Amino acid sequence: VLQNLSQTPVLRELLKEAKMPDATVKIESPELSMEPQLIKLDQPGPLTLAMYQFLTEMQETKKGVVTPKELFAQVCKKAIRFKGYQQQDSHELLRYLLDGMRTEE
Repeated sequence: VLQNLSQTPVLRELLKEAKMPDATVKIESPELSMEPQLIKLDQPGPLTLAMYQFLTEMQETKKGVVTPKELFAQVCKKAIRFKGYQQQDSHELLRYLLDGMRTEE
């Protein structure tokens, strides 16, 4: 899930803008033929910042292994079911991750 999210350019760019407090983001989608949207963002929450830091590290690192320790800790705060390191479905992680980031808006 995280590898797929790291290869989503729109998400990476949006998180780069969102890490700035009180940022205004312009979202355009020529593929969907929609009008550009201006969205004012509040201060990013800890989960959003951890996601940004993790995706940045994945993109910029020269080493082969990246550990999502801080991101996982933030997910566990939002969804306690992940805390025990038991096996979970990837779609559950995706849902809790995106829902958690959305509630921080």
